[in-house]
Amino acid sequence: MKEIFINKKDSISRIVLVENGNVIEKYEENEKKKRLEGKIYLGKVQNVLQGMQAAFIDIGEEKNTFIHLKDILPKVNVVKTPKMQEEKNIKKVIKQGDNLLVQVKRDATNIKGAKVSTHISLPSRYFVVMPNTDIRTISQKIEEEEERKRLTQVVDGILPKNFGAIIRTSAEGKTREELEKDLNPVIKIWQDIEGQARKAETPQVVYNGQTFIEKLLTDLVGKEIEKIVVNNREIANKVKKIIEVLEENIVLELRENENIFKTYDIEEQLEKSEQRKIWLRCGGFITIDKTEALTAIDVNSGRYIGSKDLEQTVFKVNKEASEEIAKQLRLRDIGGIIIIDYIDMNDEEHKRQIIENLEENFKKDRSKTQIIGFSKLNLLEMTRKHMKGGE
Repeated sequence: MKEIFINKKDSISRIVLVENGNVIEKYEENEKKKRLEGKIYLGKVQNVLQGMQAAFIDIGEEKNTFIHLKDILPKVNVVKTPKMQEEKNIKKVIKQGDNLLVQVKRDATNIKGAKVSTHISLPSRYFVVMPNTDIRTISQKIEEEEERKRLTQVVDGILPKNFGAIIRTSAEGKTREELEKDLNPVIKIWQDIEGQARKAETPQVVYNGQTFIEKLLTDLVGKEIEKIVVNNREIANKVKKIIEVLEENIVLELRENENIFKTYDIEEQLEKSEQRKIWLRCGGFITIDKTEALTAIDVNSGRYIGSKDLEQTVFKVNKEASEEIAKQLRLRDIGGIIIIDYIDMNDEEHKRQIIENLEENFKKDRSKTQIIGFSKLNLLEMTRKHMKGGE
């Protein structure tokens, strides 16, 4: 059984996804913190930096935004045009004073402005629609080849010219009518954006996108969610509208002004999810350290003595650690480069099994993960996409 809990206190809303009583995903949104990610602006080019192949764009916010050359050039379908070369001189592509329609892909930090791209993406329940490209991709989590072919054929038949799309995992098994019903409103949104941009004065926002809660619920509803519990009437009304639009039969429960995390024994789980050190059932433990560049995870045998066979002891700890690592990366929504320092294994077969075990556990993760493998230093390298950026 999966449930969503939304607990608001003051200006902060905390959202958790719970499966059989265990918190498996958690998110937080602060109303006082301005969120730009997903918004679309008609911006003006302020500075072009040839040495960095980048530019700064004024979108009317506190800080200018940053764009790289690859985010200005048209997206290339590498299957159809494998030999197409990128233009190397950004000053031949844009110049100071140009107007540019851009979407915020990453919010600003205390140090850096937001990152933007001309590659617009508009998410819906079953798609991520990409205007001005003919690229079609399909979620790798849809594994059955016949279903992949069917979905691709259906989308080719309903997607207008000059639109690309990512077919999301949630599209699996859906009929042409269901997919078309989901797609058409997004096409209309893009047409409205184009119309708004034609008459807008720069810099100006032309599309505000979904709120974080709207986006999260659109992603989650339909994934065996049976119940949503909320402690705020205003949020409950928004959730009710989303459920009605998505035509889902989900129980919505309002427990107004109540700390529902305490009521449903969620608070303690959230506190543990903030700890650096996580104990394993066998007596070993892992530590998680986030830096600016990457996340480092260290596996330790701890109190586990194991059998007389050292290699088997090490393998047991590493295998259990893999399950916990997959769980923690999803729970903490850790993205970017991840380096895992397992206890050294001499058996190559054990290394292969650890990678397989990780891959199996990541099938439960809605986010995209890529396991590179063990390096020459015996460190496992992988990447994970931050969920706030979408599926």
